Amino acid sequence: MYLLGYDIGSSSIKVALVEASSGETVKLMQHPKSELTIIANHADWAEQHPETWWNSVCQATKELLQETQIDPSKINGIGIAYQMHGLVCIDENQAVLRPSIIWCDSRAVSIGNKAFSEIGEEKCLNHFLNSPGNFTASKLKWVKENEPEIYSQIDKIMLPGDYIAMKLTGNTRTTVSGLSEGIFWDFKENKLAEILLNHYGISVNLLPEITGTFEDSGKLTEKAAQETGLVAGIPITYRAGDQPNNALSLGVFNPNEVAATGGTSGVIYGIVDQPKYDLQSRINPFAHVNHTSDNPRLGLLLCINGAGIQYAWLKNQMAESGTSFVEMGEMANTIPIGSDGLRIIPFGNGAERILCNENPGAQINNLQFNRHKQAHFYRAGLEGIAFSFVYGFQILKDLGLNPKVIKVGNDNLFKSNIFSQTIANLLNCEIEVVKTTGAVGAAKASGIGAGVYQNLEEAMTHNENENRFLPEKEITSYQEAYEAWEKDLIKLVTTKE
Repeated sequence: MYLLGYDIGSSSIKVALVEASSGETVKLMQHPKSELTIIANHADWAEQHPETWWNSVCQATKELLQETQIDPSKINGIGIAYQMHGLVCIDENQAVLRPSIIWCDSRAVSIGNKAFSEIGEEKCLNHFLNSPGNFTASKLKWVKENEPEIYSQIDKIMLPGDYIAMKLTGNTRTTVSGLSEGIFWDFKENKLAEILLNHYGISVNLLPEITGTFEDSGKLTEKAAQETGLVAGIPITYRAGDQPNNALSLGVFNPNEVAATGGTSGVIYGIVDQPKYDLQSRINPFAHVNHTSDNPRLGLLLCINGAGIQYAWLKNQMAESGTSFVEMGEMANTIPIGSDGLRIIPFGNGAERILCNENPGAQINNLQFNRHKQAHFYRAGLEGIAFSFVYGFQILKDLGLNPKVIKVGNDNLFKSNIFSQTIANLLNCEIEVVKTTGAVGAAKASGIGAGVYQNLEEAMTHNENENRFLPEKEITSYQEAYEAWEKDLIKLVTTKE
């Protein structure tokens, strides 16, 4: 018996096959091998074609089946994790009407800020726990205002994971967790966010039917089976945004438990059991995968857009052809803490929520031509992203999160000793590296709705720790480097204002 999980990212599509009884990962595949293209026709725009995601899902699945030679009829459930906050618009024939406006697109910032003011900040926070900000509802309002001919054809809008589920099953459905990440959910009233929808002039009929996070939301169609190489009838029994899913994958379900990831963007995601919000909406609460109105579980999400994308930029622009991230890390390890004064601020990938939706751009500071070499940039790049995590985490602490352990996956920036040790030292917190990925977590989670596992704890029983970073006693050099970096950031943001 097997379970299949997809992770629909903006960089690539990953698929995992898990043997259900042992929880062992049989195979992981990724498509494409290089990063997916992000379309940026204007400054601060970011779009992708949903059809490209689907084509990669099909190709990755076929490759996985070919390499493993397993009988697809033995797959009992499919789970989907996906990049959050994206907007997919389809017509009555389920045809995509325009490229998806994805998570790092900043075009709707002013629309959300205006709604925050006009509806009332206190009212928005009490009902949505967030400003409408740059989230999916505001992106849809942008389409309504700027592309009326497209808006008039919309039958349903979806998140990226809802779109992939629709391609697999033919059903247009979503979840409460998904609705909350788009600011379509009213936590106070426990229903669709009619206050915001009415303010934007958006009909509730554009939203898909609601299904449970771990419920059977439809079965694989014959057409989808032909395109993926699977067999018809496999149920889709789980879907969640990538950050709630990452937390689930790491076994983070309960209050004061915290997960983190350092992919294209960087995220810290902590669980609380009562509505909490940041007055400046720098931290964003969403319904966690196990949230119910009777037993609230909210994920406080700290997002840093300019994270792994900055380190990848350094690799693409500065490293010699063929240089790996591992080799970059080895070079960075030859440089002392603080990178001999070279400091990089990584905020160059759209509006940053922890900076109140300011978009200051990235910055390289204190470069000295006679002192700094290639390896300095690599260390300063890792330190700059780590410092961004530490800066944002102070806001989470103000909201009551004070964990002793942060759980992370083994497939991103946290594989770097420099990155992980910097965060562990400055937060005085253990970092536990768990041997799992988002696609593996989605596969295991599908086993709950498929009846393979009784609950979340059983589904994640077989997680293994791969590494651990403990805070060191002597951290003066780290603190001095961070304080210098923080001064640069404050100066940058103040100047932009």
